Amino acid sequence: MGAAHARAYGQLPGVDVVGLVARREGPRTTLAAQLHIPATFADFDEAILATRPEAVCIATYPDTHERFCLGALRAGAHVFVEKPLAEDARAAERMVAAAREAGKALVVGYILRHHPTWQRFIALTGGLGRPLVMRITQNQPSSGEHWRRHRLLMQTASPLVDCAVHYVDVMAQMTGARVTHVHAVGARLTPELPPGMYNYGHLQLRFEDGSIGWYEAGWGPMMSEDAVLVRDVVGPEGAVTLTQRTSAGGAASTVFVRHHGALDAEGGFAQEDETLPVPDEPTFDELCRRQQQAFLRAIADGEDLRAHHAAAVDSLRIVLAADRSIREGVVVAL
Repeated sequence: MGAAHARAYGQLPGVDVVGLVARREGPRTTLAAQLHIPATFADFDEAILATRPEAVCIATYPDTHERFCLGALRAGAHVFVEKPLAEDARAAERMVAAAREAGKALVVGYILRHHPTWQRFIALTGGLGRPLVMRITQNQPSSGEHWRRHRLLMQTASPLVDCAVHYVDVMAQMTGARVTHVHAVGARLTPELPPGMYNYGHLQLRFEDGSIGWYEAGWGPMMSEDAVLVRDVVGPEGAVTLTQRTSAGGAASTVFVRHHGALDAEGGFAQEDETLPVPDEPTFDELCRRQQQAFLRAIADGEDLRAHHAAAVDSLRIVLAADRSIREGVVVAL
């Protein structure tokens, strides 16, 4: 994420990247050379003192987010920080409070809020009635360098805590309702993890309007290549599914399938399913550029970020409740 955001800044007019911080010298110097970044550092505090930046992008693991964020704010910088916002909700609240006290923008990297496909997905679910049943799966088979990075991340965060914040946030936008109860189960499928960590998790959410959210995430070489992605929402009026379709020529494309639940007088379906194309599917780098454009607008316009902060803290609180549910074997009431 740090490399992707650095590339994004390099494409934006009026932005100069004055320094890059990373623990590993090889990736640090390689990326700096590729992007013509003038200075590199292994230490965050040294970088802040040497460069005096107006804005800082934090794309480290969650265990350093609070320290780096508070340090950047004390130095007078605006902050973009990757999700999850912090290791716990109290730390997230401290970060938000510090940004407000400093009068600086604090923007959290919820990339799906900038993705036109997910924005349309949320809009399409508005025609399904209420309550909703929302089912999302994001399993990641990984090996080699990808698995090494997953293991590093799982030193501090499980797949549920790291990834589910995005999709809990999406579900909250779909329902417009508050989560009341969280239940989750997890499994440790490899001995290569710290004690107590799990690399597969499955959470269930109950919303105050009767909606249900279901999310599954697993990382590692043992994960199946099938059922990697499920993105399906059901309501009283039918369903919307974000999926892949293969054309007669063999080309795969991402589409929405809108299923209508109404029946005719004979008991059959009154309307056939509709396949809706997804015309604007941005690249990953383009999504990072859109995120950083939004960050710059928030700085320039003095944007009111209270709703953004509330959503980021709420989704973090929910996934941490799921983690507690796994570890303690309880249903957590919020």
